[in-house]
Amino acid sequence: MRIKRRLWIALMLGGLPAAQVSADVYKFVDKKGHVYYTDRPQHNGYRLIATTKVAGKLGSPPPLPAVARPHRVSVSLERNREILAPLIAEVAERYHLDPLLLHAMIQAESAYNAEAVSGKGAVGLMQLMPDTAARYGVRDRTDPVENVHGGARYLSDLIGMFNDVSLAVAAYNAGENNIIKYGNRVPPFPETQDYLNRVIEYYNRLN
Repeated sequence: MRIKRRLWIALMLGGLPAAQVSADVYKFVDKKGHVYYTDRPQHNGYRLIATTKVAGKLGSPPPLPAVARPHRVSVSLERNREILAPLIAEVAERYHLDPLLLHAMIQAESAYNAEAVSGKGAVGLMQLMPDTAARYGVRDRTDPVENVHGGARYLSDLIGMFNDVSLAVAAYNAGENNIIKYGNRVPPFPETQDYLNRVIEYYNRLN
């Protein structure tokens, strides 16, 4: 895993976003000992624990550009990859991401199926949960353009937050709170570790 991670970081650090703004991370421990992390404290019980750099402002989605919208994509993974490649390239350039990283994540998330739905309720190419979709202004999670823009903005914010692509990809799966909870390391969740390994594998195949 260490060798893979070194290769991953060496390959991916070039995709760090250019524009960044500051964001605070707050922590709250309730009476039962449950720990909560957020950038938007709901009451005075939250304590500021870190100020991080985040690419772009959360919750302020830019208008989506007018591009060809591949609403209906075929069931073939290879065909879908070909159809979606121009969209992914444009989105990657807009958010200062490596397009191959987006391809690898989309393959791991949905196998290029715009109508994929997980057992947890994640939907679309980049498997957006309802809260994440709402944060980034995605109204139709099955729409390839909206979904990829929303997922890419979230990933860009995570890279800016952790300054580490491996952690950003892990956070995309497990949530940024779990990365912070485990001391800015990949959490010991089999699902997350498997997801990260698959994204790395897919990325290396594309290179």
